[in-house]
Amino acid sequence: MANFPSDLLYTKDHEWARVDGNKVRVGITQHAVDQLGDITLVNFDLKVGSTLTEGAAFGTVESVKAVSDLFAPLSGTIVEINSALDASPELINDSPYDKGWMVVIEVSGAVSGLMDPAAYSAHVEAG
Repeated sequence: MANFPSDLLYTKDHEWARVDGNKVRVGITQHAVDQLGDITLVNFDLKVGSTLTEGAAFGTVESVKAVSDLFAPLSGTIVEINSALDASPELINDSPYDKGWMVVIEVSGAVSGLMDPAAYSAHVEAG
């Protein structure tokens, strides 16, 4: 059984969310990285100030194996984008839960609908 950081929440699409008050830092999980292989490019279809809708695609991750959409885990406003990924997309491979984060969303309501680590682990195991 895989171990996932206990301070994060997760989506069925393999994004993680670190909640800090009304701000939520978002990235992709180690499981997603393992499935994709080496990340070669990250494209965001948004900028700071853009509004996201939960479940909507907000960019893509390209790897040696595939191009995959990134889906917003929550609705809100983008307040920060990890510009380091422009020059160094491999940060996602090296550090998906730390330096490889993607965006910070400011949410207006309660954070709900995301899985805790045990539920996400079961989701991954179910394949």
